[in-house]
Amino acid sequence: MTREERRKALEATFKSKDTEEWLDIKFTRPVGFWWALQFNRFNVHPNVVTVISIVLGIFAGVCFYYESVWRNLIGVLLLIVADTLDSADGQLARMTGKRTLWGRLLDGFAGDIWFFCIYLFIGLRLTHTPMPFGSGQEWGIWIWVLMFVSGILCHKDQAGLADYYRNIYLLYLLNASELNNSRELAAEQKNTPWSKWFWKIWLFFYQRYTIRQERCTPQFQRMSALMGAKYGREVPEELRRDLCRRMYPLLKWTNILTFNTRAIVLYIVVLCGQPWLYFVFELTVLECIYLYMRYSHERICREVSDSIGQ
Repeated sequence: MTREERRKALEATFKSKDTEEWLDIKFTRPVGFWWALQFNRFNVHPNVVTVISIVLGIFAGVCFYYESVWRNLIGVLLLIVADTLDSADGQLARMTGKRTLWGRLLDGFAGDIWFFCIYLFIGLRLTHTPMPFGSGQEWGIWIWVLMFVSGILCHKDQAGLADYYRNIYLLYLLNASELNNSRELAAEQKNTPWSKWFWKIWLFFYQRYTIRQERCTPQFQRMSALMGAKYGREVPEELRRDLCRRMYPLLKWTNILTFNTRAIVLYIVVLCGQPWLYFVFELTVLECIYLYMRYSHERICREVSDSIGQ
């Protein structure tokens, strides 16, 4: 395979170059593509690759429990490899046509497990460690309070809405998307027999996740309903292009709220021996970006809805 053929084959595995970060284009996707080629040679299913990435992410979290810089560095390297494998599973799925809802749900679940373990082991590490600024008092319960607010009230919504906005952009850019509808998921969950209990329970929780995304985007839901009533499934090309043009500047913010920026900050603060700063970063910088991104996206959808309703 020539360099040009390899470049085209790599780009064919992207969802869209618009939604790819610079670090992904230059490092994560090329390395993930190499992994995908190797796994494809041995006919490994994409879901198996996802499971491997989950296991590596768990071990990365364990490494962050220790104060040893070398063990922390191993954790950083494990998480980097896990991230490239997380890229490889999607690329392998698109390369082989083995794309399933189950695979997408498992892929999204991988990141949740990584950060759950990272939070858990950093919490265990800091519980009996003195708080900063020379107070001498141990973190105790307060590190768990900080992690709860940071993880449950901030991280979950930040990453979930960023993923939702990316899929909205892909919907209008490509007229195709992995955007799920909570009502369709509810119907599938209801019609799934209890003999498939694991899938039924999984759908229940994924439906709740989707409902949360929809409740955070009332103006988009209104716009989508108006467009469906007026145009059905055939949204005019000119309107789709206009939406993408207006939403494109927000992609840089959605990218910050996904993985790479979080991971880089995490690596720095862990290796510097101050992992608690990661939670402060989520509560301040990332939360401000989240609020701005949400406000801006809703404003665009409100303006489009008003123009459609005239």
